[in-house]
Amino acid sequence: MDDQQVLARIDQLVREEQELLHRHEGEGLGDDEHARLDELKVQLDKAYDYLRQRRAKSQYGEDPDDASERDGGTVEDYLQ
Repeated sequence: MDDQQVLARIDQLVREEQELLHRHEGEGLGDDEHARLDELKVQLDKAYDYLRQRRAKSQYGEDPDDASERDGGTVEDYLQ
């Protein structure tokens, strides 16, 4: 996946997240919707992490295609 594809994926996930949040504004979300929102957050973190890896590799003269998408546990537990 190239940078543009990653950015398109991020955009798609953000749109779904916003739609979900605004769909039930004032009412709150159901259990399934909370679970989906949590999954969207993990998917967004993974996509941003992957994009950062690709850009760092490019910046330092490495092949961005050598970047790899990390699992949700790794990305979520990463200390900044």
